[in-house]
Amino acid sequence: MAPRVHSSSPTTAAAAAAPSSPPATCTGERRKVFTVWMKSLVLNGHGCTVYDSDGGIVYRVDNYGSARCCGGGGGVCLMDLHGTVVLNIVKRRLTFGRWEGYRRSPGQTPWFTVTRPCSPFRRRPPSSCEFWCDDTGRAMRYTITDERRTGKQGCRIVDPSTGLAVAEAKRKTTACGVALGEDVLFLVVEPHADHSLVMGLVLVHGLMNHTM
Repeated sequence: MAPRVHSSSPTTAAAAAAPSSPPATCTGERRKVFTVWMKSLVLNGHGCTVYDSDGGIVYRVDNYGSARCCGGGGGVCLMDLHGTVVLNIVKRRLTFGRWEGYRRSPGQTPWFTVTRPCSPFRRRPPSSCEFWCDDTGRAMRYTITDERRTGKQGCRIVDPSTGLAVAEAKRKTTACGVALGEDVLFLVVEPHADHSLVMGLVLVHGLMNHTM
């Protein structure tokens, strides 16, 4: 039995228990809403837990070490509730600001890469993500904008070919407009976007900014 957290009140995660939802690893025709809690369910661990709109756990990241997930330049595994690895995310040690995502074991061709531009200024340009579409085999590109530049918590993932947001993560608020903790995000994924890809990019954003 898995803890549940409802989209209107993510702080009730430990208050109820019910069967979890299956992993959202595919695209959908409807907009999906998730709650991302930048905390691990493992005691004294680091990571995050992702809930769907019904309060079921969909994804989780657990780091059992004492250091944060990004410590030492290592990587993280995005898993479903049962511990099956959905995505491996690796930081390249010899390349500044470069992360790679693998659907299989690292060492093969990455599914996506994220590069963070080096800038001498405090305001950085958006990070760039390049990924390979399974259906056509062609490379596609997204940009990741850090919303903290505007005083907000979270990020926006945009398709530059259309200028439209593919997904947006921002600090969650209650129905009364009260902001929850900075580690609780409200993630909206637009139709036809790959959920595991979006989650991978949100994780990379968190790792780059040391928020996980």
